[in-house]
Amino acid sequence: MVEKDMLPLDFVSGEGFLELIQFLEPNYTVPSRQTITTRIEERFVKKKDELKARLYRARCVAITTDCWTALTTESYVTVTCHWTDKDWQVKSAVLLTKSMPGRHTADNLAATLNEAVDAWGMTGKVVACVHDNANNIVAANIPERVDWVSVASGKLVRHFNHSTVACKALEAKQEQMQLLKHKLIQSCKTRWNSVFDMFERLLEQRWAVTAVLSDRTVTKLQDARILEIKDEYWAIMADLKPVLETLKCATTIMSSEKTVSISHIYPITFSIINKHMAIATNDRPRVAEFKAKVRQSLSERME
Repeated sequence: MVEKDMLPLDFVSGEGFLELIQFLEPNYTVPSRQTITTRIEERFVKKKDELKARLYRARCVAITTDCWTALTTESYVTVTCHWTDKDWQVKSAVLLTKSMPGRHTADNLAATLNEAVDAWGMTGKVVACVHDNANNIVAANIPERVDWVSVASGKLVRHFNHSTVACKALEAKQEQMQLLKHKLIQSCKTRWNSVFDMFERLLEQRWAVTAVLSDRTVTKLQDARILEIKDEYWAIMADLKPVLETLKCATTIMSSEKTVSISHIYPITFSIINKHMAIATNDRPRVAEFKAKVRQSLSERME
């Protein structure tokens, strides 16, 4: 149970758990924390050997990396391996999650990747490495007004996420306006889809958010002036929502971990370029500008 549900090791020594076991089976002796630790370590070694054997049988593999930050602000890198077995089933496994206290430089990441490849006996088998790179998402590639909207929206969401008073007031306004009691979503610079998620949720909760910012018992006038989103920015969010939704759908399909997605790349990409990002006569200037940027960026990568 500790392993399957990822519970802390000291769960077996908790007073409530011991009382429950005593009630269910008085004659059962609960294993100690040390015993549980030993058993989990033994199971880890067994599972690791099984995975090594599966990777040994794979002719080639691809790996993906993801640099992320925990709620404790500690930085980590996770390395995942992908391959196809003899039955042509797509398989994947996490090989490594390692603390990265230093800078995420190319040399540091390369050393971590080489460590994972060597440890799992995959030298010479890696045919591709896919990684998220925040530097690819630069402000120069985003229309200026769209970038301002993203920054202003992110600042507003952070305020609600870090203020208990504002969060409680938002819940009250949601109930009063009969809106869904959803929390606001913070975007992440390395997750393009998160911008769509943030815009969608803000548009859903627009009037509840506006009501909280207008309530001087909750939000000071000085703070409200900084946090309030202009009507123009709300309009930009509404205009961009269907465009970003198309991109989210495409990236979700092509990022599938359980199905082969390479055959989707060309049809989906060219459909985006020639159809979904085609500038319509009724497109507002900001939407047309954004579509043009996306088309240009995708076209350059497909040449």
